[in-house]
Amino acid sequence: MRRPPIDPTLPGRRLGRAGLILVQVLVVLLFAVLAVRLWYLQVPMSDHYRDLAVSNHHQRLVVPATRGQILDAAGRPLVSNRTELVVSADYHALQGMDDGGEAVLGRLAGVLDVPVEDLRQRMRLCGPTVQRPCWPGSPYQPVTLADGVEPSVALQIMESADDYPGITAQAQAVREYPQGEHAGQILGYLQPVTQEELDAREELRTRFTGVDQVGRDGLERVYDAELRGTPGLRTLGVNNHGEVMDVISDEPPVAGMHLITHLDLRVQQIAEKALADGIAARPGADAGAAVVLDVTNGGVVAMASLPTYDPSVWQGGIDQETFDEMLSEEAGEPLVSRAYQGHYPPGSTFKVSSLSAAAENGYSLRSTYACPGSVNIAGQNYENYAGGGHGSLSLHKAIVVSCNTIFYNFGYQMWQQDGGLHPEGEPEEAMANMARGYGFGAPTGIDLPFESGGRIPDREWKRTFWEQTREVNCRRAEEGYPEVAETNPGHASYLKRLAHEHCVQGFEWRAGEAVNFAIGQGDVLVSPLQLARAYAAIANGGTLYEPRVGRALVSADGSTVEEIEPSVAGELPVSDETLRYLQKALTAVPKEGTARGAFGDFPQDQVSVAGKTGSADQQNKDTSAWFASYAPADDPQYAIAVFVHQGGTGGAAAAPIAREIYEGIYGFSDKDGSKPALPGGEPRDELPVVRSDGSIDVLER
Repeated sequence: MRRPPIDPTLPGRRLGRAGLILVQVLVVLLFAVLAVRLWYLQVPMSDHYRDLAVSNHHQRLVVPATRGQILDAAGRPLVSNRTELVVSADYHALQGMDDGGEAVLGRLAGVLDVPVEDLRQRMRLCGPTVQRPCWPGSPYQPVTLADGVEPSVALQIMESADDYPGITAQAQAVREYPQGEHAGQILGYLQPVTQEELDAREELRTRFTGVDQVGRDGLERVYDAELRGTPGLRTLGVNNHGEVMDVISDEPPVAGMHLITHLDLRVQQIAEKALADGIAARPGADAGAAVVLDVTNGGVVAMASLPTYDPSVWQGGIDQETFDEMLSEEAGEPLVSRAYQGHYPPGSTFKVSSLSAAAENGYSLRSTYACPGSVNIAGQNYENYAGGGHGSLSLHKAIVVSCNTIFYNFGYQMWQQDGGLHPEGEPEEAMANMARGYGFGAPTGIDLPFESGGRIPDREWKRTFWEQTREVNCRRAEEGYPEVAETNPGHASYLKRLAHEHCVQGFEWRAGEAVNFAIGQGDVLVSPLQLARAYAAIANGGTLYEPRVGRALVSADGSTVEEIEPSVAGELPVSDETLRYLQKALTAVPKEGTARGAFGDFPQDQVSVAGKTGSADQQNKDTSAWFASYAPADDPQYAIAVFVHQGGTGGAAAAPIAREIYEGIYGFSDKDGSKPALPGGEPRDELPVVRSDGSIDVLER
């Protein structure tokens, strides 16, 4: 039976035609998308895919640069390099294994002959809750598991690579500290680059070798960029099997520059030994520092601090016990340099500043002043050392015998001139401003990290301190000290009254504070480096230099020499007359004053020493000893400041140490018959020569 013809106007017929049109449109769109994609890949992305294609046949290798050495002024190595075999692990490769790399570490422990637990600990990433040893670097760096590995062990690991996936054994340059503990705190140390440093420092990311380390402290940190050099870049042609066919390009690494310092190794050794012997000779003394500066340019000839440490302790990782000990108060916090990071009351060595303030503010250098055994100021009794009086004295003699009572009166009278407790208008603060003019109360600018600025207190500081501590003092004034009252009710009552006083009136700069300020006590805090710099400025005619350890940067082949020029920080705000007066008074101290016992038979006719002793008290501490000086007095070359914590008086504890350092410099010591550390008594004016072959000519004079 014949079907009737289909009516094209029916709904089904219309739907089929629409579907066909839709399919045609989709096909056209797909072709259009493919065409656009093809254009995108061939035109805008052509360079990108060309690079990818090339990279399939090229392999880029970053070649580490040799880090520059750190040398003393004569060219003797303070920090050098050596090559040793290091076994490392790919952190992510081991973590990605089913057992977290346990089997590999187990086999490796047997080869290295170490407990597997040691390797597990070294594989951990360091963090606030992770004890050492752990890995302080980036997880994308090879994790050092063992260094100083025997060649036979390294060869065994390399020949059995399938048994040690993720493990490498290769030669690496590592830092060497041939002088041990000498100048350890100045030199600093290296540690692996952290992920945070990689993220923050573009120069590290640009050519990251995977074994990079950075300076963490000392000169290694400050001059890190110059010492590290520039890694090389080698591009190798490889086939599809990964075999090297040829070298496409080779940009060799540029070795880091050598840092030549002002330090003299022999003087450094002399200073450290003298300081150690001096501390050992004083019962109760537990730490100290000695600084030797070149007064003509601020160069640091030596800087000793005890306790100290050997920087090589960081090599290959450090265990938790050693790390904790280096930070502990019981061990004396050897990581901290007392020379420029510690700050203490300077005692009578500070009187050079107080005398300058008095002389520049109306007190005559030609007058005499009463030096009784004690004075009563604002209801408080203040005594000379041992309560002895000296009658009427010139200011010259006041420095020589270290009369406290004259300076007590200076401090009190100048406090009164400012308006006492309630000054009207802006007080002069002459004592504090003079101290700042001497460089106290602020960092010196030395080329070492984490320097302490010390403290010069005044009315503004007192108010700020009161605002910071008021809440605690007011609470204690109300609640008292019940924990103290259990064992000492009287002392608890005193503390409560004191807290009330500080709560209500703690912002006031009182007479007693001004009095103590004048003799370098109370809240005055300085570092041995600041004191040495101040006396160097007195010696050289008034110029305050920024101390510098670094003297020059020299390329590894000697072709480039960049001298580090002295930097002037300021001038002492004193007249030439005052400066000459101070110089004459200080010259008399070791001959007829408080340091004569230490320098009694020193050959002052050959090298005249000028200086000042100091004995400083701190709460709950024994007296600490100071001696600040320079020599020769008639042609100054060196300034030496010595500090002995809880060592007693300056004349008995600190001055003998300074004498021993001077004897070593000038060859006056008969203890070992050694030659002068610096023949001629002058710092070296020439630089050691770095030859084109990398060898260094050590200056022997």
